[in-house]
Amino acid sequence: AVERDGHVVFRINTGKVLTKDDRWFMTGVPNGHPDLYGFRKTDNQVFYIEVKTATGRPRKDQIFFHQALSNRGVIHGIARSSEDALKIINEGLVGYGFDE
Repeated sequence: AVERDGHVVFRINTGKVLTKDDRWFMTGVPNGHPDLYGFRKTDNQVFYIEVKTATGRPRKDQIFFHQALSNRGVIHGIARSSEDALKIINEGLVGYGFDE
């Protein structure tokens, strides 16, 4: 829905990989990083979206990341639907869904 609305969006993949010499290697971004990030079509401003189910709650590390983004006025929030994601992005909301 975000791409169909004209925005650029990237999905964040993280996890562990077992190397050929039997070592675990952590991939991805820091703990708490939102699931999606991208750039708005209107002004190329960055946004971050944490995807949650209807009853999902943010973890402590996600709340910490949210606070860092809020302190800087960065567009971000929790999306429980594609409509939420578009609302966060198009209205430039900061911290949507974190104070519920």
